[in-house]
Amino acid sequence: MVGSCDSCYRVATVSRASSPFQWQRRRNERGYHAECLKNEGISGAADIMRRAMIRIEPALRSADLSAKMLLQVHDELIFEAPEKESDKTCKLIAQVMEKAALPAVEISVPLVVEARAADNWDAAH
Repeated sequence: MVGSCDSCYRVATVSRASSPFQWQRRRNERGYHAECLKNEGISGAADIMRRAMIRIEPALRSADLSAKMLLQVHDELIFEAPEKESDKTCKLIAQVMEKAALPAVEISVPLVVEARAADNWDAAH
């Protein structure tokens, strides 16, 4: 990744989102910039989470489920749902999240999602 950015001055995430990058030619700053490039490239995980969040609401409506997305905490999404719908809601959310990267990015390892229902966030862990 560093070699390609040295000439093009852009860096792309795994989902092909790109951002400009100003490469510093001074030797003492090259290590810092190489680390920045590595971080930018893996920020594709945030792209996958964003895609999942966009797709979950319509999927819940289609399934006639009344769950509401409340909060994102790092790589977790927190929902509020009636207890009687919790099993169906967890299953649907996991399915949507596991396929969130597609069709933009074909990842070589399975994206495994754990979904649990509990009375509060602490109890879900």
